[in-house]
Amino acid sequence: MRTTLKKETAGVTSLIVAQRIGTIMDADQIIVLDEGKIVGKGTHKELLQTCLVYKEIAMSQLSEEELLS
Repeated sequence: MRTTLKKETAGVTSLIVAQRIGTIMDADQIIVLDEGKIVGKGTHKELLQTCLVYKEIAMSQLSEEELLS
C-alpha cells in the first residue's frame, strides 16, 4: 500500500503527523519532535544514526529486520 501511495503522490508535498515509525519510515524527510522541540531531521536511515529519540522509538516499535530495511 505504501509503495502504491508513493507512486500515486509523486511530486506532491504531504505532511503526515504520526507516532508510529512504520507510517513515516519511507518519507523523504522526517522531523522528530520531543517536548515540542525539533530534535532530529532526515530520512529513516539518517535518523537511526543521528537521533537518539528516533532510534529509541524505532527500536521499541520495529523488528530488527524492519529496522535494517
